[in-house]
Amino acid sequence: MLPKSCLAKTVRSLAKAMHKGVLTNMIVRMACETDFESWLPLWKGYQQFYKADISEKTTAITWARFLDASEPMHCAVAEVDKKIVGLVHYIQHRSCWTVGDYVYLQDLFVDTSARGHGVGRALIGFVYAKAEEAGASRVWWLTHETNTDAMLLYDRIAEKSGFLQYRKLL
Repeated sequence: MLPKSCLAKTVRSLAKAMHKGVLTNMIVRMACETDFESWLPLWKGYQQFYKADISEKTTAITWARFLDASEPMHCAVAEVDKKIVGLVHYIQHRSCWTVGDYVYLQDLFVDTSARGHGVGRALIGFVYAKAEEAGASRVWWLTHETNTDAMLLYDRIAEKSGFLQYRKLL
């Protein structure tokens, strides 16, 4: 049973109709404190996918930010049969181009056992709904050019901006 603080934030998957292969018993909800042990293997799986190694200190600070209502960083999880099978991290931020904020979908990961069943789509749909609820003007994200499986979904639910990312690590 979810803690009362999680129940209030629970939202059923945004799928309007049952599609072949979509998990109908999926719940997408905001993460809560008791989710850490289930979230962590997915977070590590995401890092492994991108060949990254984020420190325990950064992971602990990130998790604390997700749970702090005053932070613009958020985490939602997809749950099937009381097992967390996916995560999405998103950050609300200002823009010089619009009055409404933007929402940056920073991380999306679905356990390999749940891929191809609408979990990624439901997590992105959850972020879209939260962004609309907050009055945001745009949801945006980046993906690696080799992430072709994910791009099959992204090409159906969003538009490519044509922009390339440049960065300098400090």
